Order: sequence, then C-alpha cells, then structure tokens
Amino acid sequence: MNAIIPSSKMWNLWHGCRKLSAGCAHCYVYRGDEKRGIDSASVVKTASFDAPIARKKRSGEYKIPAGTLVYTCFTSDFFLEEADPWRAEAWDMMRERSDLRFLMITKRIDRLAECVPADWGDGWEHVTICCTVENQDRADYRLPIYRAAPIKHKRIICEPLLGPIDLAPYHIGEWTEQVVAGGESGAGARSCNFDWVMSLREECARQGVSFWFKQTGAQFVKAGKLYTIPRRLQHSQARKAGINLP
Repeated sequence: MNAIIPSSKMWNLWHGCRKLSAGCAHCYVYRGDEKRGIDSASVVKTASFDAPIARKKRSGEYKIPAGTLVYTCFTSDFFLEEADPWRAEAWDMMRERSDLRFLMITKRIDRLAECVPADWGDGWEHVTICCTVENQDRADYRLPIYRAAPIKHKRIICEPLLGPIDLAPYHIGEWTEQVVAGGESGAGARSCNFDWVMSLREECARQGVSFWFKQTGAQFVKAGKLYTIPRRLQHSQARKAGINLP
C-alpha cells in the first residue's frame, strides 16, 4: 500500500460514519465535515455511487480504465450498518469490474461474514480489505477475526498509532501482506512515538512482512523529545526515516 498514484481513483460511494473506537476520536472526515457544516453521523449515498460502471457517452467505454487502483469508501466504512441496504449493489459493481483493483480499510471486520455476497468464497482476487488496529486492545480483538476471514489480500493498518502494539502472537508472516503505521493529524492530535513504529517494523522484519511508515502525525516523539510537525511535512518526514520494508 503506497501513496495514491496516477493510476488510482477514489470511490466514496457513501459518506458519513459513526465513531466506533479510540482511533475514531479525531476522525479526519468529521473534521472536514464540521468545516462545511455537514453532519458526519448522517450516512448518505453519494453522486459517485455508480462510478465503477459509469461509461463515456461517445465511446461507451468505462470511465475508469482497467487496471486502476480504486480506493473504496474512504469517507465512511464499507461495513457500516447504515449502509447495509446499498452494499449488495456495491458488490455487484465490483464483481462487474473485476479488471479493477479495489482497496478498502475497515474497523468493522467483525461484520464481514454477514456482509459478503454469496459467491465471495475465499475472497475475490481483485479486492483488498485492510483492517485498522490503533492500539493493543483493538489488535487483540480484531486480528483473530481478520486472520480467519476469507480475504485474498490483507493489510494491517496501525493508524493512528496510539500506543505500542505487539504483533508477534499473531504470526503475521503467515497471512498478511503489509503493515502500515502512522501518527494522528489535526487539532488535538495524540502523540505517536517512534519507538512504537520501530517495534512494528522490527516484527515485520522478523516475520518477512512488508512495512510502510506512512506519516509521523502532528505530535511525534523521538528519543524522548516531542516534535510538532506541520501537516505538509508529516509524510516526507516519515520517508526520511528510511525504515520501510519492501
């Protein structure tokens, strides 16, 4: 999972969410909606709901070309209960566009079993479902469910990283493709400690898993010192650490 590249597309088929766990406290969607006077807890379908199957008027070709990486439902959670009436249609579109690569991140991995289509089997090759674990408590709850879930491509998202997380008991080298770590941004951001990041990185190295230090967050602790890092520098400062693993 790398930064958004030119051959990618955002597909926010519904908007709005309910805060679920500690990682949701300073949700970027809520921050953005508040500035625009939007109620983030109100879940609504968007105008781009059918984007994957939309076609060009003249040629009849799909507007989103084959091979595109589609970042799915990044202003909500794909497995949110309020979206249950619309999800079957969403799966239909993903089934039709098996020539695209869909990637989504969820905090509701415990709803997967009741939300997948009948032909899901052991997962669809073109769909990656990532699971967020922001602290040890959520790792201990979500990762056993995530490991057992029938998903072809799995990535663990430790973002915002709110404390040390021990991934050793979960034998991640046997089933996940990547671990992503990052701090929290925005007003009131909680601090992220570089020691926590390095602990995750070291576990990934031991188990042969790709690791991506995505961003420092706004409040970053290194060697016991707290640094306040402007939003524009949080990704570049993480890259400068040079600790990513392929």
